[in-house]
Amino acid sequence: MSSHLPLVKRIATHLSVKLPSHIEIEDLIQVGLIGLLKASEDYQSDSGASFSTYATIRIKGAIMDELRARDWLPRSVQKSLGRVSVALQAAQQRYGREPTDSEVAKELKISVAEYHVLLADVSYARLTPVEDVEAVHGDMEPEREVTESLREEALSDAIKELPEKEQLMMSMYYVEGMNLKEIGLVLEVSESRVSQIHGQAIARLKSKLKSWA
Repeated sequence: MSSHLPLVKRIATHLSVKLPSHIEIEDLIQVGLIGLLKASEDYQSDSGASFSTYATIRIKGAIMDELRARDWLPRSVQKSLGRVSVALQAAQQRYGREPTDSEVAKELKISVAEYHVLLADVSYARLTPVEDVEAVHGDMEPEREVTESLREEALSDAIKELPEKEQLMMSMYYVEGMNLKEIGLVLEVSESRVSQIHGQAIARLKSKLKSWA
């Protein structure tokens, strides 16, 4: 594991360039080290991916989770989320149904492989859990409470409109608290594919809830 310590610093440094100055790179490195440790504990040599590749995913994931907990994401992620959301909406209108990955990629004028990379980036965007809204209801003014209740209802309805696999993934991730590896085992797909499914679900929800932005 020690041979991969420079990898943590490299990833943290790369991400820090896009972050506000008040976010210390040392904090990102500390979080990244935790990600590396967990990667060394969970890695299975027969997974089909090298440890370096697996560790990179876990390190970046740990750092992005920390940024998400601070309710801040790089502008690049926000921009990607907006692009995918618009493309999904346009493709859905064009075909009159939920579009396939290739159809959305075509709308974005990129390859399916590039679209999947974009989805992996978008997957770090944050969906505010319903319970977060409920937790603050008691401190709200009546008008604000009504607004948040309607938003909560709209979010619930939007999730129900997601494709079945995305609904299942969101339920396992946000309600049952399962991690990407566990969800991948249930869905019989790789962690990277689960990440893509999450990113696409987030983008769909953003598209469906534009009026609540």
